[in-house]
Amino acid sequence: MTAELVRGQNHTLPRSRLEIRVSAGSPVVAGATLGDEHGTVRGAEWIAHPGSPQLPGLEVSRQAAADHRLAVDLDALPETVHRVTVLLALPTGAGRPDRFGAVAAPFVAVTGLDGTEIATFTLTGLDTESAVAALELYRRQGAWKVRAVGQGYATGLAGMLADQGIDRAAECAAAIHEAVAAGSARSVTPPPPRTPDGERVRHPAGPSAPPTGGGQPAAPAPGALGDSGAAAGSTASGAAAPGATAPGSPTPGSAAGGPIDYAHPRRQTSAPPPPPPTAPPAAPGEPARPVAGDATGWSMDERLYNQIWGMFEDLARAVAAYRSAVDFADSRMEQEIDRALGDPRNRIGGAGDRAREEARAKREELVARAREALDRDLAQLAAESAVVEPALPAAYAGWDNPVWHGYRVPMEIPMALRVGDLHLPERTDLRIPLLVRLPLERGIWIDSGRTASEAAAAADGDALRRSAVETAVALAARLLAVYPAHEFSVHVIDPAGSAAGPLAPLTASGVLAAPPASGAGGVAAVLAQLTRRVDLVQMAVRAGAADSLPPDLDTGEHLLIVNDFPHGFDDRAVTQLRYLADEGPSVGVHLMMVADREDARAYGPVLDPLWRSLLRVTPVADDHLADPWVGHAWTYEPSRAPEGSRVLEQVLALVAAARRTGRR
Repeated sequence: MTAELVRGQNHTLPRSRLEIRVSAGSPVVAGATLGDEHGTVRGAEWIAHPGSPQLPGLEVSRQAAADHRLAVDLDALPETVHRVTVLLALPTGAGRPDRFGAVAAPFVAVTGLDGTEIATFTLTGLDTESAVAALELYRRQGAWKVRAVGQGYATGLAGMLADQGIDRAAECAAAIHEAVAAGSARSVTPPPPRTPDGERVRHPAGPSAPPTGGGQPAAPAPGALGDSGAAAGSTASGAAAPGATAPGSPTPGSAAGGPIDYAHPRRQTSAPPPPPPTAPPAAPGEPARPVAGDATGWSMDERLYNQIWGMFEDLARAVAAYRSAVDFADSRMEQEIDRALGDPRNRIGGAGDRAREEARAKREELVARAREALDRDLAQLAAESAVVEPALPAAYAGWDNPVWHGYRVPMEIPMALRVGDLHLPERTDLRIPLLVRLPLERGIWIDSGRTASEAAAAADGDALRRSAVETAVALAARLLAVYPAHEFSVHVIDPAGSAAGPLAPLTASGVLAAPPASGAGGVAAVLAQLTRRVDLVQMAVRAGAADSLPPDLDTGEHLLIVNDFPHGFDDRAVTQLRYLADEGPSVGVHLMMVADREDARAYGPVLDPLWRSLLRVTPVADDHLADPWVGHAWTYEPSRAPEGSRVLEQVLALVAAARRTGRR
């Protein structure tokens, strides 16, 4: 079973001969260093790079590329080697990206020689860094393990090598970049990829279009959220789209018969400059006044999206610094008390008590200083949130935001969608919107089980299940609201009809593709319909024959809401559901499950891949999500309409009216 690692997490390596596969959205330099028992790299001869690609037990690529395979034989490494650190760096040169924040997040996989994945790691959260220590293989008590590192360096390859103790690191980095440049000069452009039938993909000729303000780049999200204590999935990472083509030039597959390119023809991959500040300057000594949309981005939506993720990172790091300071203060206090009481003379009279009081006083002073710094950071973030929240568009806004009262059916989909709020216990009123990229890259599982968390265990079972369906309805309504009319359809499977009440906003408004399916026959019919759509679209894309799709096939996005799984599902239906979860998102079929995992325990580990493929959220506030930087347990709260509000029904009514009139 593949281990999906987050920063700092490790995993045992079951074999000694391995491949490390790197996938990136832009050519990168891949190398590795060998470290001793202290992690020190003893010299340039302990570095494998394109200019010196082979070391005992290690071989790396000879040039920069978007995909790499590094070969490692742990048994062939010298006895003095206790650590192998895999390094990635952006090649230098005009026209190349100079920071990882401007390219797609690299993905690293440790595999066996047969390609079986052992551990994977997505390097999210990089920004100004141009070099990164991706992961390390290390020896511990005679066994080898892999650890996800993800340590970036804004100072580039030279700074990273210097951090590993290499003398004359700048000269060594320059030599590596020179070797990469020489290899690029000798290389030829690779041929276009093959289609399944063996034919080459035909790419259009013509120069690239210059950047235009109309293009909206796909900026990768800084991080993924996963279940706390488990591997974090890639929730919101988005790879940068292919480069723009000249106006009027054909897109691949549009006229040449190749595969379909779904990238927007004007979408940019380069990072735009930050917008000029619009707020008046702060007084000397005061923090800068927050401004909504002051992050980088071509459009205001993208600026706000990047700003929200920046706030998320800032809160994670501020709290991590505070917690680390508290841990240090506690450890120091315990050491001072142990040291004082270790002297028998201090155990007589009041010397021991005085030592305890002094140690506690020092501890309180350190904690107070750390809390002061945290409060300062939290106040700045709260001020920023107070400015940003009212400026959010509907897709990013909560249901209580007035922007929904002026809602109109959009003409195009936004970058992302708000699916809830996140906060930490240090300040529960500071909420960060949880955004996921659109189109959805993975389905959503709304956990209705009472054993899922302490908050769920304290809730009534029937009330919890109803709340879970209401959460699904609110999320479905948001998806319907942010897509143009007729470009998003919702299907519901409710085998026993137990969710008729909570589903009323969807059924009464008429936005569903069909009434909720019930009984075994209804389940089979809906699954067969969506499975057929996935099969046909996949075959058309692979064959480059999009015009051959049946005329009755709806090529818009589809969402399937499944309630009370696995009731009403036989083995065939379960197989079809797993197929939709795995293959559906790539062709526009998405899954939202309202289920208690305990109800499906009879299937055993067969369904484990299904649960892992979905983003798990809860109908009640619960701290089950972890970030990829420091592993905080973030409390998630679902996005629900305020009690007594009719905003959800009003929005669905506008969506239904737009569909009836054919408005797009």
